[in-house]
Amino acid sequence: MTGPGTSSNAYADLDAYVRLPRLSGLALSPDGARLVTAVATANAGVTAYASALWEVDPAGTMPARRLTRSRKGESGPVFAGDGTVLFTSARSDPDAAEDDDDSPPALWALPPAGEARVVGTRPGGVGTVRTAARTVLVLSDTLPASTDSESDEQRRKARKDAKVTAILHTGYPVRFWDHDLGVGQSRLLAGDLDADGSITWQDLTPAPGRALEEASADLSPDGRTAVTTWALSEPHGSRRTSLVALDTSTGKRRTLAADDDSEYGSPRVSPDGRWVAAVRERRSTPSEPGDERLVVLRLDGSDGPRDVAPEWDRWPGEHRWSRDGAALLVAADEGGRRPVFRVEVATGEVTRLTGDAGHYTDLQISPDGASVYALRDAVDAPPAPVRLDARAPDQQPVLLQGPRTGPAPRGTLTEVTTTAADGAALRSWLVLPEGEGPHPLLLWVHGGPLASWNGWSWRWCPWLLAARGYAVLLPDPGLSTGYGLDFVRRGWGAWGDEPYTDLMALTDAALEHPAVDASRTAAMGGSFGGYMANWIAGHTDRFAAIVTHASLWDLEQFGTTTDVSYYWTREMTQEMATAHSPSRFADDIRSPMLVIHGDKDYRVPIGEGLRLWWDLVSRAEKPDEMPHRFLYFPNENHWVLTPQHAKIWYETVLAFLAVHLRDEPEEIPDLLR
Repeated sequence: MTGPGTSSNAYADLDAYVRLPRLSGLALSPDGARLVTAVATANAGVTAYASALWEVDPAGTMPARRLTRSRKGESGPVFAGDGTVLFTSARSDPDAAEDDDDSPPALWALPPAGEARVVGTRPGGVGTVRTAARTVLVLSDTLPASTDSESDEQRRKARKDAKVTAILHTGYPVRFWDHDLGVGQSRLLAGDLDADGSITWQDLTPAPGRALEEASADLSPDGRTAVTTWALSEPHGSRRTSLVALDTSTGKRRTLAADDDSEYGSPRVSPDGRWVAAVRERRSTPSEPGDERLVVLRLDGSDGPRDVAPEWDRWPGEHRWSRDGAALLVAADEGGRRPVFRVEVATGEVTRLTGDAGHYTDLQISPDGASVYALRDAVDAPPAPVRLDARAPDQQPVLLQGPRTGPAPRGTLTEVTTTAADGAALRSWLVLPEGEGPHPLLLWVHGGPLASWNGWSWRWCPWLLAARGYAVLLPDPGLSTGYGLDFVRRGWGAWGDEPYTDLMALTDAALEHPAVDASRTAAMGGSFGGYMANWIAGHTDRFAAIVTHASLWDLEQFGTTTDVSYYWTREMTQEMATAHSPSRFADDIRSPMLVIHGDKDYRVPIGEGLRLWWDLVSRAEKPDEMPHRFLYFPNENHWVLTPQHAKIWYETVLAFLAVHLRDEPEEIPDLLR
């Protein structure tokens, strides 16, 4: 919802835009009387974001109120059984002997009345908090040779004092997304929240190796059993993820689900403690995409995984048990939306609960089972807390009084559809600015590639372009999710085929709209969208400008330098990488290109951007006069997240488009001069 002080033209003013509050996460108290969310805002210098916790009234009658305030911020709220809010934060402990600005995140407790206090610490910090009964479960980075917190602290201090940052790896992977996998390893710790407000940790996994990197976990209702993903090393550098159960008193581990052809994730224990729901992903091959299914299995290990809805051709995202354990409430991509579904565990019957164009996350079920709380966003609406009926089909959400966030953007959102040459139905969103136009068109390809334009994005916001008079096409070509497995299969292992022709068909359909100027078009994308931008550049000159961010340029090079090579090489055979590498068509590029890349991008390493830039520069007869540009961020990752860098990103993109679509002089952002 829009609150006091929110500018209605914030999308036309980048300084105002980067200051807009951003909601994330939702937690419901055990008695159902309180909801808590996190709100990120820019600091005084607009150089970073920090989150604070806010309380939301589930009944929707009381305005939201702020619970926490600190320079470092708070995140990951969960409720303990007594109504205490637990969260993680690296802010200073007022009871500590001295302030430490470099302290890792600790576990804090905020009682229903009173001040927050530290209840659990580790030298490597704590995160991914889960609670049940009086048990608290966390993940914590710990040095392999450490036997307890004290020895871990001593070893860390020795490395710091000696200024040693070296890491000796014995396996794969060695980094993930935007960070190196350091000397430490993720361990699961459990403990009881004592009456005096402290926790003594029990190390459940003293020698996990890399098994718990990026793990997801849950607790049984009695707190006695933790269920977590557990990565297993395989020959030739590969890994697969299993499900294991751990006794939270002894750490005894047993396998619940593991097989050579599947990955398991997102475990959720049923309210009666008898069942585990999870997502099973069939592993992909060079010719066949993976497939994700919702499965249930017994917590005691007496029954293997069972597909809950075998006829449902949608990939389950976030899921929660109904209070009676008879159903699972699931958010899943569908047709450019992300509705909430109710899936009956016994019969597999699927009911779509939401009838709007919303994208739902952070599902929470009321104690009586009658209501579902969630954060709802959409392509044209930032996240806000809502309430749903847990059974009613095709309903509209009830908006709660959440914290202030971004206003509704100006302009209109419509759908553009067409039919591919092979008969597949294609659709996209078309963002149109105010005014009759005709407006120049920007084709903006999503990343993934297994993704969809179906929700709000603070990072990839088409409304910033619309506020400056651009129409923005948000297409879902082959490989996009929410249209069934066959639609993904159309582009599998053949990225330059149907995904490309789908994009061209949807662009042609959008250009028929009377508000679009067919004579002024550009293309843009990030990650896989950047790959497609590069492919487009080498296969057509119909676009007056192309922006490519964090893009794949040479698939053979990318496949062995990315952070998770074992995943990508399942699809990228030598033949596929050769046939579908945009680098093969560098000689055919005619459109001016803006190349953007961050040096800390480990998913699409900087070598892709550097090689693309060299291939452009080395073909220029007069390099000082070439139309191409390279925007380089030494300290950013796959995304560009800090407020001022995000502002520069958009300033540079807008200036580049203005030169080539509006014949305006080049305007370099002040801080880049």
